[in-house]
Amino acid sequence: MTDRAPGVIEVLRAEHLAKTYDEGAGRVEVLRDVSLSVNAHEMVAVVGASGSGKSTLLHVLGLLDQPDQGRLWVAGEPTDHLGERKRSHLRNRALGFVYQFHHLLPEFSALDNVAMPLIVRRLARDEARKQARDLLEQVGLGNRATHFPGQLSGGERQRVALARALVTKPSCVLADEPTGNLDRHTADAMFELLRRINQTLGTAFVIVTHDPALAALAHRRLNMLAGALTAA
Repeated sequence: MTDRAPGVIEVLRAEHLAKTYDEGAGRVEVLRDVSLSVNAHEMVAVVGASGSGKSTLLHVLGLLDQPDQGRLWVAGEPTDHLGERKRSHLRNRALGFVYQFHHLLPEFSALDNVAMPLIVRRLARDEARKQARDLLEQVGLGNRATHFPGQLSGGERQRVALARALVTKPSCVLADEPTGNLDRHTADAMFELLRRINQTLGTAFVIVTHDPALAALAHRRLNMLAGALTAA
């Protein structure tokens, strides 16, 4: 691990990650010697064409997939030899996720969708709902807490998904095309919300995006090309 400025907290660190998949008669190198460091309060955008390896990188950083080579630290903890149970615990404690498709549970209200990660932690349901309601207020949806996903607009569903990602107070949120299905006006509002959350809560973000407007909000922009990550 390299030295950092005093007081700077590193929330994610990857060194020399490599990932290969079988495809047809051959093997495709999806990640090639990827190294990355993300600090608290930082917003990092990863930009690249479809198939360049962006989503695979996010899955590896999020402990949803394991690299074939390289090392990863999450919230300062090395993940090399963690079993699935400990990986799941670390993922739930330190990371939040926002996807292009919100993946809300249709049979639950917005409030209970946001509370779900805390309920999984075995927090008392009343306390989980209280914290979930506070997050819905912060993303401007306090008055929609009892609505179900089918009763919400696309932008509202994505804000619920963001609140769900934040409710566990993660060190870092990993966002995969969080505005990919939104119209321009709604996407712009989501951009501003991400930036406000980053500034007010200090949550770090790693955002995979095709959108140059969203990438321009980040403190750093990185390019992914054929599995390799470079500074913009």
